[in-house]
Amino acid sequence: MGSVDVERTTTGWAAKDPSGILSPYTYSLRNTGPEDVYVKVISCGICHTDIHQVKNDLGMSNYPMVPGHEVVGEVMEVGSDVTKFRSGEVVGVGCLVGCCGNCHPCKSEIEQYCNKKIWSYNDVYTDGNPTQGGFAGAMVVNQKFVVKIPDGMAPEQVAPLLCAGVTVYSPLHHFGLKQSGLRGGILGLGGVGHMGVKIAKAMGHHVTVISSSDKKKVEALEDLGADEYLVSSDSSRTQEVVDSLDYIIDTIPVFHPLEPYLSLLKVDGKLILMGVINTPLQFITPMVMLGRKTITGSFIGSIKETEEMLEFCKEKGVTSTIEVVKLDYINTAFERLEKNDVRYRFVVDVADSKLDQ
Repeated sequence: MGSVDVERTTTGWAAKDPSGILSPYTYSLRNTGPEDVYVKVISCGICHTDIHQVKNDLGMSNYPMVPGHEVVGEVMEVGSDVTKFRSGEVVGVGCLVGCCGNCHPCKSEIEQYCNKKIWSYNDVYTDGNPTQGGFAGAMVVNQKFVVKIPDGMAPEQVAPLLCAGVTVYSPLHHFGLKQSGLRGGILGLGGVGHMGVKIAKAMGHHVTVISSSDKKKVEALEDLGADEYLVSSDSSRTQEVVDSLDYIIDTIPVFHPLEPYLSLLKVDGKLILMGVINTPLQFITPMVMLGRKTITGSFIGSIKETEEMLEFCKEKGVTSTIEVVKLDYINTAFERLEKNDVRYRFVVDVADSKLDQ
């Protein structure tokens, strides 16, 4: 177990102010408690949320902040009450590192909806210390929020699954949309959207990618395996798809009208919102009423769903499409991500990076 006499520290790359520029930052880690797992970080994916947080776009950022919530690492030490993990195993840590454990969501194993959930970074543990994320040498995490990575899965490929992957898997699982033969739409083809295509195809769905332009048509059809590609402004082509989709996963993170997409759904079809938008969306009620359609939302996924998703991806051979970079490239990676200049997820090779340069 960790020594109570020696302070444990690690170095991460942190934003120090709303400029969002990351630089090396050394800080303390708590000693390994009875329920804790001490993890040496191997890889960590970069998510759009990381940009919003480091730049204080949501108005709730605290500095210094080490982002990163798609973490894969090696177990170095476990607490006395930890039975699920042992040293040397490869594990993952996602968006959350704590919850109350007592509310209905927690008792229902959907802890991501707990009102007292603790984020992997830019939050505060129950002891008052700040949480810091995965762009760092190590993390100490309660065992409840650690998942085992199935043998044979590459750490850098797994990292985006811990956020983008489970974000798509969770609503398909919850809303009973896993059976083969369904027709689904993926609206937006970024980090989450590309995993939507891959996971839906692995479930045996007919997948239509819906985008504002034909810029990603070849990638969607040839690289990701989508069945159809629909440019939303092509009204004649859109008419051919009306009333044909069982669901649409909407990953667009900016304001957009919902009517064009609601019309594509069958009776009882579901439009599942995943993009974080700070302005109200609009639609006319007959678009929903006349097809008994549902507009709903879903938020990341539970630990249980994450474990199921990883096993599913291993079984089906689903991987993420990534570009691997080192920590000294992270600010450039953030800039490129803001410009959507990545196919489709950056992953930082933390283990082979110089943390303090």
